[in-house]
Parts: sequence; structure tokens; C-alpha cells
Amino acid sequence: MGRCLKICCGVFAVLLLIITVTILVLYFTILKPKQPIMTSQPVMLEHFTGNLQGQINVTLGITVTVYNRNYGSFRYNDSTTHITYRATEVADAPIKKDNIPARARHNISTSVNVFVDKLALVPGFGFDLLSGVVNVTASTTLHGRVKVLKLFKTKATTESTCDVSIFLIQQRAESVCIVKVKF
Repeated sequence: MGRCLKICCGVFAVLLLIITVTILVLYFTILKPKQPIMTSQPVMLEHFTGNLQGQINVTLGITVTVYNRNYGSFRYNDSTTHITYRATEVADAPIKKDNIPARARHNISTSVNVFVDKLALVPGFGFDLLSGVVNVTASTTLHGRVKVLKLFKTKATTESTCDVSIFLIQQRAESVCIVKVKF
């Protein structure tokens, strides 16, 4: 009876070791959490209105495509896109929490209303207005969590910063974006 128990325990220990090594190899090769890739789409000038009293409102459409390369989902929390002009925040827009499935692309879109009343208080705005080009910065940070096989969880933060040039006469916008991902 004792010898049979020793053999059974030995076989169990070897199988447990093999399973543990297999899980570790899979985790550090295929299942290792990878950085999601964020691609900022060109910022769209959705709406532009102005009148003779100097009231001008601009609506920017911001879309960021997130490609989740993981074999697990990426869930991010509520966030906010901030628009700054010469280091002064002039607008923001909420981004609702969402889940990006494994190995999928997901568009995150929001519209930002920039009220020129706030811009007018910033020194130098009049010169930019007369030149026909207003440069702003759109910043978005997404805090989230990557889940692999519903077992392994890793926190991730993605930061997107876009320098946007709004051409008032042509009623269009151009942007250059930089994306950083942190685990």
C-alpha cells in the first residue's frame, strides 16, 4: 500500500510540474499581454458657425482606433478628451467605458464643442484668428485592464496627444498624433 501511494504521488507531482511549465511557457510566449496599438484618425471639423457679433463655435470629431493584439479583452474606464489652446483648457468631451474584444479593432469616437468665448480670453488668440489658423492640442488617456483567458489581468494605460491645426477660412482641420502605452 505504501509503495503504490508513493508511485501515485510521484506521478501526480510530475504531471503537476508538466502542466505548470506548459502554462508558464504559453503565458510568456503566446498569451503574454501585449500593448494595444492606438491609431489616431485625422481630426474632423464637424461643425463651424460664426456671426457678426464674434460668436464662433467649432465642433471637432475625434476618432481613435484601438487594435487589441491580445488573446484577451481590453476593458477601459470612463475617460475624458481635453482640448487645450496655449496651455489653457478650452473644451473637453467624455468617453464612455467600453470593452474591446480579443484580437479586434475598435473605434472610440467623440465630438468636442470648442467655444471661442474661452479661446478669446487667451492672450494671442486675436493674432491666430486673423491669420486664419488656430492650433490646439487634443489629449486622451484611457486607463484599462487586459484580461487573458479570464485568469491573468494586467493594468494598461494608453495616452494619445494630437496637435490639431484648425483652418478657419477653409473650414478644415489637420492633425499629427503621438500615442504612448504603459503597463
